[in-house]
Amino acid sequence: MSQAQASTAKQPGVPWLIIIAGCLIALLTFGPRSAMGFFQLPLLSEKGWDRTTFGMAMALQNLFWGAGQPIFGAIADKFGTWRVLLLSALLYCSGLLVMAWATSPGLLYLGGGVLVGLGVAAGSFGIILSAFARNVTPANRTLVFGIGTAAGSAGMFVFAPISQGLIESFGWSDALVYLGLAMLIIPVLAIPLRGNSSSGRVSESHYKQSIGEALREAFGHKSYILLTTGFFVCGFQVAFITAHFPAYIGDIGIDAKYAVLALALIGFFNIIGSLASGIISQRYSKPKFLSFLYLGRSALVTAFLLLPQTGTSVIIFSILMGLMWLSTVAPTNSLVAIMFGTKHLGMLGGIVFLSHQIGSFLGVWLGGYLYDHFGSYNPVWWLGVALGIFAAIVHWPIEETPAVRPALQPAE
Repeated sequence: MSQAQASTAKQPGVPWLIIIAGCLIALLTFGPRSAMGFFQLPLLSEKGWDRTTFGMAMALQNLFWGAGQPIFGAIADKFGTWRVLLLSALLYCSGLLVMAWATSPGLLYLGGGVLVGLGVAAGSFGIILSAFARNVTPANRTLVFGIGTAAGSAGMFVFAPISQGLIESFGWSDALVYLGLAMLIIPVLAIPLRGNSSSGRVSESHYKQSIGEALREAFGHKSYILLTTGFFVCGFQVAFITAHFPAYIGDIGIDAKYAVLALALIGFFNIIGSLASGIISQRYSKPKFLSFLYLGRSALVTAFLLLPQTGTSVIIFSILMGLMWLSTVAPTNSLVAIMFGTKHLGMLGGIVFLSHQIGSFLGVWLGGYLYDHFGSYNPVWWLGVALGIFAAIVHWPIEETPAVRPALQPAE
């Protein structure tokens, strides 16, 4: 049997309890961080800080989210998913509390940046999808990845109005406190996800390989490098919009209610797009599908910037961007599993995601920095368009095949 083949060891079918628990966790961990844009203006108004300060905090959040992903992924692979998700809850909650009570930019960077970023890293898609991967057959893997991604998308849809409602009712600081306390539910939801890379319901013939050997193999694999490089662009695009779109809508003279509606629409149609992505990329070429997604994003942003900007255009943009928002996640993670199997999927998928978050760091930080220097977000919008074209080119030659290895040596 080849390394890519897997056989059901215990129970056939899809383990819905594990899938539902993981989806709820994805919803919770993705929700508050996707609503950070609503806190920008009230926080800065009260503190007297500029947008570069907030942008740096969100950029650090994305950077530490990415830096923590391969580390927490490797820990989950070896020591179990539940322990990592417990750590996620503690880090996420403490980060939101520190952000709520920050009295200096440094504390904002620590709470909203470092701690929230590490909390999201320990409970993000990479951790959840790796747990899914070892419990479903390869035939169902991409579809289940799409379901998990859609659940995270639902977090954006659910938490946009919740966050805005909490801010209006209790103020931005108390709203962050309530969101932080909600993160403490995660360890309870995580109980069905106990286990590590050797304890899943689906057995897979693993190539006997240390962490160092896995890293050397991955960084010597052309398609993995291309995938990692291209995913940088996804982070740049979506993080910039998440952090700065509410402020941008106000800058172009559109009523603030459209900011809430825009992020809610992105979140809702992201659910549809993520599910569709799981189905489409299960049946068709994942690299080609990713290329078309990045081209689609660039075309959409170009049209949005060049055509008259109204409340209606914001709604149309949000719907179409939502369909493409996280549709990259399922095929990207599936490609990593196809290339290298599931033994080190948390770590290797985490490295790909680190590239995504480096892009997120630059997208968020440049958004604030260039706005403060030029009084406009347009330079970052157009940079995102150019990067989308670059990503489409990079993904096209990726090969959807397992890494070539010597004769299989089953892991002991």
